[in-house]
Amino acid sequence: MTTHTQTPETTADAALKTRHAAMWALGDYAAVAREIIPELGRVLVDGCRVTAGQDVLDVAAGTGNASIPAARAGARVVACDLSPALLDVGRRLAADAGVTVDWQQGDAEALPFADASFDVVMSSVGVMFAPHHEAAADELVRVARPGATVGLASWTPGGFIGQMFAAMKPYAAPPPPGAQPPPLWGDEAHVRDLLRDRVEGFTAEKRSLPVHFDRPEDFRDFFKRTYGPTIATYRGIADDPDKVAALDTALADLARGHLDADGRMGWEYLLVTARRTA
Repeated sequence: MTTHTQTPETTADAALKTRHAAMWALGDYAAVAREIIPELGRVLVDGCRVTAGQDVLDVAAGTGNASIPAARAGARVVACDLSPALLDVGRRLAADAGVTVDWQQGDAEALPFADASFDVVMSSVGVMFAPHHEAAADELVRVARPGATVGLASWTPGGFIGQMFAAMKPYAAPPPPGAQPPPLWGDEAHVRDLLRDRVEGFTAEKRSLPVHFDRPEDFRDFFKRTYGPTIATYRGIADDPDKVAALDTALADLARGHLDADGRMGWEYLLVTARRTA
């Protein structure tokens, strides 16, 4: 288990994590997981070849998009997330699904687990939002047993969600010093550099998640209502109607450029799997 000495830097980092936890509790992330990205968790579990009896850790698990499918496969699953509110929702969803998941609050950059504790360590568009990528990658590897699978599904910089964050950037609060952009986890070279020779059998595949919205404005309004980062961005400019209108237009235009005539689009993500070296 990682421990840290309290310094002004760690105090500021703790405050940042508190803000992140509150941001993800905004809106209704469970609706995003249920209505927009349910396939991602199942794809990741399949990619990691989760089987009955394995010890599985889902890092930045949210409401259990990957944890619940892993539990359905018979694994012993721990779902860890920074946000207590998301964990509370996940507990209810797991109970409704009739599966057992151990829900624990924890920071992806300082996981509350012993070294070499899990057979599978995975994250479905979760760990990518930890601000310090090297620290998060170190933790993923640390808690994995020798030979364990590390699996990640992350939005790519050039895909739809990467473009969405780029569209919101001019209107969002600036990131704190040292924080790295989440979509970098969707860049194969970046992930290879993070994991280095601590893993073997590294595979990376860009895939497309099918998503449907009838109109561009439907996408925008859904994310304004449900998605924490989007809600937080709008709250930060709420006193400036011109900025609100400009962001409304930017998000609708982004979706308009990706939707086909039947309301379909594909959101690109990178699926990574590797094995922890001995």
